[in-house]
Amino acid sequence: MRLIALCLLGSALIPSLCRAQDVPVFVITPAESSIKFDVEASVAIKGTFDKWDATLTFASPDVTTGVLDVKIQAATVDTGSGLKNGKLKGSDFFDVANNPLITFKSTKISQTGPNTFELDGNFTIRGVTRAEQLTLTVSGVGTGSGTINGTLYFDRKDYGMNSGIPFIRIADRVEVNVALKGTRVSGPPLVLKQ
Repeated sequence: MRLIALCLLGSALIPSLCRAQDVPVFVITPAESSIKFDVEASVAIKGTFDKWDATLTFASPDVTTGVLDVKIQAATVDTGSGLKNGKLKGSDFFDVANNPLITFKSTKISQTGPNTFELDGNFTIRGVTRAEQLTLTVSGVGTGSGTINGTLYFDRKDYGMNSGIPFIRIADRVEVNVALKGTRVSGPPLVLKQ
């Protein structure tokens, strides 16, 4: 009886293992990647996030089935200034005590050119989620390894960041730049429009 159960279990698992090989599997290398931000201000406010995680998964070789999921540890913001870092981590801006993550998860990928894409998705900061768009340029298309460079713009006031920093005039529009190094570690190559 046990042998029959093991055979049935084995036959159920083998097709799913074969299907797993039918999709491209990519790994993002954080050491060769970065997530930065910039906002126009009377005193430069730009910086990076030191800790984050990003995954790029596909349901098939069709590039439009992809999902980019980015999770940033908001408390790791680094502007090069302890004063600015403290202000950004506080309740007027990122509110890291109550909302430790800044996230973007794509809901749709559209190829707009041979190596350009638009990713519609849900962007969350300070516990507020809104639809935003990340535009990407990919290098190394078809090689199995390359870089993904993208930009997302958002209005900070849409997320409840209405305050300023004393004596510093800050624009409402924030630019987020991602530079991700990705490598296909298994599965077939992606199918792209030419």
